[in-house]
Amino acid sequence: MGAFKSDPAPVAPSADSDGVDRRGFLKCMAWAGTATVWTISGGLLSSCGIQKAATQPSRTKDLYFVQISDSHIGFKGPANPDVTGTFTHAIAQVNALPHRPAFVAHTGDLTHLTQADEFDTVQQLLGTLKTPEVHTVPGEHDAVGDTNNQKYLSFFGKNSRGNGYYSFDLNGVHFLFLVNTSGVENLGVLGREQLDFVKKDLAGRSADTPLVVFSHIPLFAMYPQWGWYTHDSMEALSNMRRFSSVTCLNGHVHQLMSKTEGNITFHAATCTAYPLPHPGAPGVTVPQPVVLPAGELYGALGIREASYVVHPGTLAIKDDGLV
Repeated sequence: MGAFKSDPAPVAPSADSDGVDRRGFLKCMAWAGTATVWTISGGLLSSCGIQKAATQPSRTKDLYFVQISDSHIGFKGPANPDVTGTFTHAIAQVNALPHRPAFVAHTGDLTHLTQADEFDTVQQLLGTLKTPEVHTVPGEHDAVGDTNNQKYLSFFGKNSRGNGYYSFDLNGVHFLFLVNTSGVENLGVLGREQLDFVKKDLAGRSADTPLVVFSHIPLFAMYPQWGWYTHDSMEALSNMRRFSSVTCLNGHVHQLMSKTEGNITFHAATCTAYPLPHPGAPGVTVPQPVVLPAGELYGALGIREASYVVHPGTLAIKDDGLV
């Protein structure tokens, strides 16, 4: 499934009955039937429409996972002189969480220059995560000068298909890991083979099945002027719209952004390497790493926690800074 095993560990993802975690930061989005408006406040994604669940049946299939993204191991520049250090810090932060995640997903740009030693470093560091499994998708920096992501696949392609895509089910949730970075010529493209896979993979599944979709580049048109969109995503999304709820999680843009289209909610994540300018920044035609004042870098980086609670059926997301 494009994953490798880490230290085996029990999954303990339960949240309190009101959909708020024990630290009080868990913000919820109803899987179905509830209009939800997402906002960003103090770096936290939150929503209205939290449903009480104290009287619901006991939860036996709750699920908790973590997303990290854009480690860019091998990057050298003033925006972050030690990307290995910040990535290591992020992993330590995951390992210090009060609940051990069922898995950790890395949404691409594991490396900066597609070098074997960079992939090796990432693999070793991901292996220190206290989680049963680590899942990945490649970013465009993992495909520099490569054909069909062969270097990436030699490290992270076990049990995946084609250029690295795959799916699996866990605790009643269906997860799709899609690849929209396969060489510069296919940047922001899923391709016919993968689109056919999505259609076949979802065919026959109950519309009540929650879907969580991972990709590197956004599946929505976040900012086409900078290439922050997937050219052929509409066909893939058309196969998802019959489901009661779909959540798409991506990296690539190195900053938080959310958008809801009907039953599909998109969340762009921050990174562990360096910030990028906000869409439409004056004078920016090609986004380049942003150099922040001393002491501000860690506040612009982070990890993402996500929980799925069967009753009342909510997805909760919290974005944590590396502070």
